[in-house]
Amino acid sequence: MDQLFAPWRIDWIEREETDIDGCPFCVLPDRDDDRDSRILARNDHAFVILNNYPYNPGHAMVIPYHHTGEYRDLDEETLLAIATLKQQTFDALDAALGPEAFNTGMNLGGPAGGSITDHVHAHVLPRWGGDTNFMPVLADTKVIVEAVDDTYERVREAFADLDGAHDPGDPAAVEF
Repeated sequence: MDQLFAPWRIDWIEREETDIDGCPFCVLPDRDDDRDSRILARNDHAFVILNNYPYNPGHAMVIPYHHTGEYRDLDEETLLAIATLKQQTFDALDAALGPEAFNTGMNLGGPAGGSITDHVHAHVLPRWGGDTNFMPVLADTKVIVEAVDDTYERVREAFADLDGAHDPGDPAAVEF
């Protein structure tokens, strides 16, 4: 039998039950510790967070503060803020991880594949040639090559180096 070694997963296995009561995309940005919540960057209308269950290292989400599951409910300022943060996310991921491409999109509604359907969010997934291999097909297993906490460090630093960034210091997210 082949074994996969993923020592960082012990934190997830041994965790206490979640202390999130309500929508995680509303609760997490109100906490005092952005690092613990894995929030990388913020502007006045939206924030960027690393996905806890990434498809690839650097799998991020750009999320408006406004709680709605309906994309058409977002005002123009919020739409522009999301678009700007997505561009900055591409730049930060390029600098930190050097992907060859990106997938980006939204799953709007349960049948579209969304697990959190009542709060709009855009996924940004870095991609590399050969990052999809036989494991998901034959073994129903996805191999993530870097711990999420290590990815957080690299990507947050890259956000802090972008033009217009203000780094308030650890554990706060980079501000734009």
